[in-house]
Amino acid sequence: MKKWQFWLGVLISAAFLYWALGKLNLGDFWQAVKTANYWWILPGIAVYFVAVWARAWRWHYLLKPIKSIKTRVMFPVTCIGYMGNNIYPARAGEVLRAVVLKRREGVPVSASLATIIVEKFFDAVVMLGFVFVNLPELAKLKGSSGFIGNIQQVAIIGTILAFVILLIFLLAAMFPLITARFGQWFIDRLMPGRFREKTTGIMHKFLDGLASLRSPANILMVFLTSVVIWLLETGKYWFVMHSFNFTVSFFALMLMNGIVNLIGIIPAAPGYIGTFDASGIAVLTAYGVDPAVAAGYTIVLHVALWLPITLLGAYYMAREGIHWSEALRREEDAQSSA
Repeated sequence: MKKWQFWLGVLISAAFLYWALGKLNLGDFWQAVKTANYWWILPGIAVYFVAVWARAWRWHYLLKPIKSIKTRVMFPVTCIGYMGNNIYPARAGEVLRAVVLKRREGVPVSASLATIIVEKFFDAVVMLGFVFVNLPELAKLKGSSGFIGNIQQVAIIGTILAFVILLIFLLAAMFPLITARFGQWFIDRLMPGRFREKTTGIMHKFLDGLASLRSPANILMVFLTSVVIWLLETGKYWFVMHSFNFTVSFFALMLMNGIVNLIGIIPAAPGYIGTFDASGIAVLTAYGVDPAVAAGYTIVLHVALWLPITLLGAYYMAREGIHWSEALRREEDAQSSA
């Protein structure tokens, strides 16, 4: 709570919330929320948990070269990671799930983090793809969102950067010995002597975590799984939409999903507070949805995305008998150097 990064995130979230809600007619907003048919949220939650299961399967697939772990074992750990991202700052849930997996299955934290980073890059590629395939439609949209018109440039630049970074990971995975020698050259020249052995060990474990990317078939499988995951999540957007009095196409919701997750890169408060809401309302308003209805839908969707997985992750974490505390941080440091 005392770290400046946390308070910066809170300020960023507050600014986005003010931008999103400051000019709304609160009476119309409350009417949209009050008259919504919330039964549609239930199938949306079900579809979302199928997507989380698919994420657990993808993580199991990426970890196969290191250790084969059943998806039913990975699912609770994945939920714990979601809970951590939704509650703790700086997306600490990613480290948390790597630490929990180390406790349960003995997988090195560095190797787990490598697969998690790979996941994130594939997710980014799919999100950029959702925006990219809708660029012609995006060009027709008009709205007072402030950034809708610039999303095209962001999508093009972001797509290029994502593919460049992903290419670097693929080359590192396919040529681990060359990458290790290259990395060791930097370690020997830039790291103090007392840290070199530890850093070298972390580097090798990290490269082990990229082993699944050495096969083109594996790359294709991870990519296709990522597409399925995000289409399922867009399915939740579609179900929740039916709770409110508006209709847009599934492609519009794909575009919204892509934009809110890309904007979520901004270091706001945990759970994408503010960034998700402002960007979601802006996209729907650009499609001609009434701002009050767009705000009601986006905030209800945000809660429906945040609450169930956070509660389930908290349950699994309590069942593990662990807490995100100074003790867990010390354990993470010890296991990272193991």
